[in-house]
Amino acid sequence: MPADTSPADTVVLTDENNTYPEYVWYTIAAFLFVVGCFQHYESDEETAAFNNIQHKFSLRRIPLAIVNFYRVVAFRWTLAIGQSYTLNMAEVLVTVVYIALLLIYAFINTTSVKGQKLDVYYWSNRIAVLASSQFPIVTALGTKNNLVSLVTGISYDKLNYIHRMMARTCFMLLCVHAVGEVQYYSSYDWIHAGVIAMVAFFILILASLRPVRSNVYEVFFYIHFIAVMMLLVGAYFHTHGVYGSYWIWPSFVIWALDRVIRMVRLVVFNHSYFGFKSGYGTMDATTEMLSEDVVRVRLHRPPHFHWSPGQTAYLIMPSVSTLPFEAHPFTIASYDSSLLSTAETEDQSGSSREHEIQVSGSSSSLWKELVFFINVHRGFTKNLKEVAAKKGIVKVFVDGPYGSSPDLGSYDTSVLVAGGSGISYTLPVFLNVIEQARKGKSSCKRVVFIWSIRQAESVQWIEEALVKAVQLAPPSLTVSIRIFYTGSTRSMEEVSSLSNSTEKPGKDPLALSMLLSLRGVKMESGRSDLDALLKEEVSMASGSMSVSVCGSQGIARAVRRALRFPVSGPSSVLSGGPSVTLYVESFGYA
Repeated sequence: MPADTSPADTVVLTDENNTYPEYVWYTIAAFLFVVGCFQHYESDEETAAFNNIQHKFSLRRIPLAIVNFYRVVAFRWTLAIGQSYTLNMAEVLVTVVYIALLLIYAFINTTSVKGQKLDVYYWSNRIAVLASSQFPIVTALGTKNNLVSLVTGISYDKLNYIHRMMARTCFMLLCVHAVGEVQYYSSYDWIHAGVIAMVAFFILILASLRPVRSNVYEVFFYIHFIAVMMLLVGAYFHTHGVYGSYWIWPSFVIWALDRVIRMVRLVVFNHSYFGFKSGYGTMDATTEMLSEDVVRVRLHRPPHFHWSPGQTAYLIMPSVSTLPFEAHPFTIASYDSSLLSTAETEDQSGSSREHEIQVSGSSSSLWKELVFFINVHRGFTKNLKEVAAKKGIVKVFVDGPYGSSPDLGSYDTSVLVAGGSGISYTLPVFLNVIEQARKGKSSCKRVVFIWSIRQAESVQWIEEALVKAVQLAPPSLTVSIRIFYTGSTRSMEEVSSLSNSTEKPGKDPLALSMLLSLRGVKMESGRSDLDALLKEEVSMASGSMSVSVCGSQGIARAVRRALRFPVSGPSSVLSGGPSVTLYVESFGYA
């Protein structure tokens, strides 16, 4: 304590350090509760709002128009940061409000008993307590199994921006705390623990920057693990016996609990590797090159492993990764279904026959396998490409599934947009829409499938699945498939002839030609005009409409721009136009 600080200052500061972090937590808890209510009840209210809809102006749609106005402003207006990174307005607002909230509580009532305004003893200590009070929720948001996801219904991957933002805000606050701290306490030994924690925190911030995460994920993975442990241990010893120490240890509990849950799931879903069973439970995966930059990984799933469309799994391949037990997330491209596997359709002769929806080139049906389309970059995926070039078999530990699955059953129109390997997300969702329509559990009347690829032959990855899906679609569901290829000038006939090639034995030679002959299927060269396509769908739609997109930043930006005002604005909704909900995979919900 500084020499000019009285015991009365310590009493006041102690009381404020106990209450102000609690106020911050109450504010955050209230916000999460509101978000959770909105997430869980929005679709039901929207469905009810469109009962007996008519295309005329109605004031009864004012609440729904307000919701659509909020969606457009919050999630489709973006702030560009550089050329490759954007924040939507919801993320910008949450960031600004969160930082302001902590700074307000850090600097209010910082006048000492003697009348010294902005007394460093007050704000330096309080800002440290406020930052440390955020450690438990920051830790929780960084885990795969957390209470925040359970309450809000938002998957951990979509909360990851909040995790990074809160961590960086805490680092900023602790830097301010350190400036005030060294003025008075540099001679104390416990300051060394704080210095170690801050150095670890600084390294952690650098390693979590997007270029590092994208280009050298392995470096980020292990630095993140080690730096977090150093940070928490250093912070605990730095605060032990003083303000804020009781905020540190819950982070260890949250982190350890998540690790225990993940380890149990890992053993359960990969039991044969741990000596419990042999044979069918072995998760050995086959690999193959689909193109120069895409690898397909296929493995039989255990009978007790189930997932929903759009979910991800973490793959651990010790023989491929640079370091053991690196966990890399990938979207599951296969579909866990039993209905479509036994559905019957009529062939051209009029006879009925059973069909299995398959991933092209696979000997097993889509629902009996876990299938992943993996983009090749550096590090792990580059090593995997070398294995796939030899069609090697690798041992895989599977951790998952994780993430949420969009419930599109309440929408009258569903549009799915993908670029390249983004098909891993939209294909299972597309198949699920058709299955739910067959079961009579969906109100969807039209589903549009848009896929942009570089090479025309890439359509062979999923051609059989698309053919069978269109054949199985009920009469009540209109299916439209639009495929655009930009890197090849082959005609449709040339692409179709690829199916007759002897280079890929076991393929149905008629699959691609059948796909192109089906009603509602179009394949053309050139870039897709997403703005025109989506505006056309909005003009045709009535009731509620969903647009799901998984692809590059450019594709996501194009979709957001297309769905801004006046296409899906409040005036359109008031006049009977569709209420449009946007799902952007890996970027957030709108």
